Amino acid sequence: MKKNNKITFQFISEPSDVNYGGKVHGGVVMKWIDQVAYTCASTWAEKYCVTIYVGGIRFYKPINIGEVIKVDAYVIYTGKTSIHIAVDVFSRNIQNANFEKKTHCVIVFVAVGEDGKPSNVDKFVPQTPTEIKLEEYALRLKSLREKIDQEMMPFVEGMH
Repeated sequence: MKKNNKITFQFISEPSDVNYGGKVHGGVVMKWIDQVAYTCASTWAEKYCVTIYVGGIRFYKPINIGEVIKVDAYVIYTGKTSIHIAVDVFSRNIQNANFEKKTHCVIVFVAVGEDGKPSNVDKFVPQTPTEIKLEEYALRLKSLREKIDQEMMPFVEGMH
């Protein structure tokens, strides 16, 4: 049986999601991203997962209060214990059938066993040309993260 590598949530943005400019607050969008990505990662892993990296959240356009929101999260790469999830946030006016992409990012999770230690996950094997391109994208981002980690190390280690 093929594992499900994609999760979609749909709901309506609420007045409590508003920022000072009258649009949906970026922090609220980040919360939605985290919830859907966690659901996707833990569904794939079939166990608890923790976020270890959130990268390159790109807000393309603002989201209005009262719009229909669609958040797609999908596995794009797995390591031994890690699951790389791409997330796209879309919205549409309630009277419009077409969604427009508003935000994109990649989140990396690690599956955790009952002992609290990283736990192996099933390998994601891309099946379509799009999935293959997304796995290549994930690997390029992984390489960039490693360079960023090296660059940040003196500051992480307490350079003053």
